[in-house]
Amino acid sequence: MFAKQYGIVGNTEMASKKLILDGEHLTIENLVSFVRDDSLIVEVSTETLERVSRAHEFLKAESTKRVIYGVNTGFGPMVSRLIGKNQLVDLQYNLVRSHATGIGEPILQAFSLVAMVVRLNTFLQGHSGVSEDLIKQLALFINHRLLPIIPEHGAVGTSGDLTQLAHIAMALIGEGEVFYQGVRQDVAPILKKLKIAPYQLKIKEGLSLINGTSVMAGIAAILVDQAELGLSIATRNGALAMELVGAFKDGIDPNLQFLRPHPGQIKIAELMRKLTQGSRLLRDRADFQFKYKLNGDVQEIKENGQEFYSFRCLPQILGPIYETIEQVKKTVEIEINSVTDNPIVMTERSEFIHGGNFHGDYIASAVDRLKAALVKLTILSERRLNFFLHHKINTLFPPFLNLKQPGLTLGLQGLQFVATSTTAQSQSFAYPHSLHSIPTNGDNQDVVSMGTDAALLTAKVIDNAFVVLMIELVALAQAVDYKGDQKKLSSTALKLYKSFRQQLPVIIEDRVLIKELPATVAWLKTSKLYL
Repeated sequence: MFAKQYGIVGNTEMASKKLILDGEHLTIENLVSFVRDDSLIVEVSTETLERVSRAHEFLKAESTKRVIYGVNTGFGPMVSRLIGKNQLVDLQYNLVRSHATGIGEPILQAFSLVAMVVRLNTFLQGHSGVSEDLIKQLALFINHRLLPIIPEHGAVGTSGDLTQLAHIAMALIGEGEVFYQGVRQDVAPILKKLKIAPYQLKIKEGLSLINGTSVMAGIAAILVDQAELGLSIATRNGALAMELVGAFKDGIDPNLQFLRPHPGQIKIAELMRKLTQGSRLLRDRADFQFKYKLNGDVQEIKENGQEFYSFRCLPQILGPIYETIEQVKKTVEIEINSVTDNPIVMTERSEFIHGGNFHGDYIASAVDRLKAALVKLTILSERRLNFFLHHKINTLFPPFLNLKQPGLTLGLQGLQFVATSTTAQSQSFAYPHSLHSIPTNGDNQDVVSMGTDAALLTAKVIDNAFVVLMIELVALAQAVDYKGDQKKLSSTALKLYKSFRQQLPVIIEDRVLIKELPATVAWLKTSKLYL
């Protein structure tokens, strides 16, 4: 879904709109804009290039004087092997080619693009030891939308995204495949057509290219944007649902929230008050409280004095999801402006620091939290859908919101199966993938993050969430049509209903929806229904 959403088709003409990178100020919003707008290009300042060049020159000078991991030594468990000075470049090519071993379907083009932008950004801090030439080659690939094929099955996320990034490095040196103008093809003839020479690696550059968290961090940035949109739609759906069942207003009353002052709970309740402003369908608690005469005996009344939790507890359920997204956003924005390879070149201090900034647990644990939050959001939407379709529970609407002749026609019965099965799949994905640590690399990588796989699973859960949110919106729109009192809706709810109906007309006769449904999901993901 992301590829269609972001419209990545390739760029043969250099554009005028620029994203200026300096290694320190890249935002999620920048990345989202970059993959949505094919005319944007990256640009690096002269001052930043000078910082990069100083680090590279320092690395070259010191590579003949001291032992530096990955420059004149082997990798991982083979670090005890020193490499001859005439083999230092061969070492880098061997590293890239030996690690470009991913298998499976390509990850989405948007993910490949943001991974390159993040990788370029981290190089610009001048601590990776790469040359100005590599910066220019990577920028050319980004600006021409030459998107390396990155297979879905790859690295374990500890020396970073070794396998995934190796496929990017392969494309830079003129080997492997890319998506160009939406077509999968060998990179070599495309470079020849564009008059771009295959890159010639220099010392450490193979290691710098593949050692880091840029793939998982780039994917996570896109996921945060999608999660924000999903939460916004879930909040809108919840507000419309409250109106349709004539919910009481006190569930979103600010005085209730301030007695349990979690920021997310307060925020969601505030948003729902704004969304339902002007509604003539919500009820005041006082009207209910004084409606019946209390005579001392047990009485049965026909109306329910409290809604189901999926209506009444929206601030308490969506609030933690809001807070999770905000926390993950902060983590991701730190990561995309971090130096995540090894060793680190410290030109000013004339030293090299060997450490583990490439370890992906920050992103892995962040996307796992995001994934769990989106699973809960999906469950909430599915349960509310069930309420609207289950006439014996809601007592307000016909079975399966059938607007013609229940029994002869089936209404939304088939759609509920899709929502239920999709939610169940997401529940199976909910276990934190970052806990699936399996030692590898001769036990050198003995605790791993599984960061990119965790991000890809989260992407699947987000896709599923949009499917269920869309199906819930089908039900909500049907409920609006059944009630026929659109004039009593809040202006926001009415606008949502009308825009949705332009995408998917009312369902009266049973009809085949196999083309309408994917198109409606795609519309929802590009609807910009942010709060």
